[in-house]
This record gives sequence, structure tokens and C-alpha cells, in this order.
Amino acid sequence: MTDTILIALALIPALVIAIVFHEVAHGWVALMLGDPTAQEQRRLSLNPIRHVDIFGTLILPGMLALTGAPVFGWAKPVPVNKWRLRNPRYDMMAVAAAGPGTNLILAAVGAILLGLFAGGLTEQPTGVAGFFFVALQFFIMINIFLALFNLLPIPPFDGSHIVEGLLPPSAARVYARLRPWGFPLLFMLLLVIPYFFPELGIIERVVLPPVIWAQDRYMALAQWVAGAF
Repeated sequence: MTDTILIALALIPALVIAIVFHEVAHGWVALMLGDPTAQEQRRLSLNPIRHVDIFGTLILPGMLALTGAPVFGWAKPVPVNKWRLRNPRYDMMAVAAAGPGTNLILAAVGAILLGLFAGGLTEQPTGVAGFFFVALQFFIMINIFLALFNLLPIPPFDGSHIVEGLLPPSAARVYARLRPWGFPLLFMLLLVIPYFFPELGIIERVVLPPVIWAQDRYMALAQWVAGAF
């Protein structure tokens, strides 16, 4: 029970920070490109209460983490009106990319902090120091996963808006019709199919490799910082 509580204390703040910065980044880039919708609705705020969806941000990710399933979640989407953007097609790609890009920057910040922290250690930390050591690792992992997860080309995720911008307009309109089926498709791919057909290895062969590759790069950054200081 104590380990579960400690994991929650490390996991939940990291997840909230990652999701809030992700959503605010969408709104700020939209504002810079001509759409003030998020600003008008007071969503350009780092106050988590304005962004957190109780089930999608806290309950579901916590349940998935405790059961060993892939951890994913969502916040209340920051409103963006693509038709108020100066160049709706291409600006929407920039708005979509801003969220995952911000998470990758946050992961880098976490890796630098981890390196600075680890640089002053001579052995594996325990107690409070050990908690913060693990919390920083969670922070890096969550931001990496959130970035790559949102780049999936499945509507309504950020990757789908980037794909729409790259497709010819006629193909983009057909692709956009998949939007209502995005979440059911995601649950099928990440939860239902792996449960009933584990031999397919969707998680192990498709989802985890890019996450592990990116995590190794960030850990290398942390090690470089630790060695430099």
C-alpha cells in the first residue's frame, strides 16, 4: 500500500504538469497564429483546475498504471477554431505539433534536472532523495509517452491534424470522417486486442519501441549532465 501511494504521489503531479503544459501550448500557438478562442475562454492558464478532466487525467491513468497497462489519458481540450487561424490548413499543423513538442522539451528539462541531481550522488538514493529521483524518471517517461501518444495518426489526436495538413484537401476531408471513431479505435488497439490476442504483441512491438528509444536518448542526456557537473 505504501509503495502504491508513493507511486501515485510521483505519477499524478507529473501527469498533471505534462497534460496542462501540453494543452496550454496548443492555445498559445493558436493565439500567435490568429485564433484567440482559448484566450477568450480563459484557457491560457497553468491552473490545472481549468484543464483537468477528473476521469481522463487522474482516474483512468492511475488505474492503468496500477494494473500495468499502457498509461494514457486526456485533459479538457483547449478550444481552437481553425477558421480563425490565418492559414487554417498549415497553422493547424503547427498548433497540433505544439503540444507534443512541449512535452519533449519538458522531458529534456526533467533529464537535465535528473542529471544535476544524480551528479552529486555517489550511490543509489533512498528516502526523500530516492523519491525525487524516481519522480523525475516518471516525469521524463510520462512526457515522452504523452508526446508520442498524441502524435499517433488517429483522430482526434494531434498526429491526425498533422496528417490532415499533409494530405490533399479531398483526402483530408475523407480522413476527418474517422474522427468520431478515434477513441473506440484506440481502446481496441491498446486494450482489447492485446487482452484477447496477446501473441500479436501490439504493445511490445509497436507502442513500446519508440518510447524506449526516446527514453534512452533522454537518459543519455541525464548521464552527460551528471558527468559534466
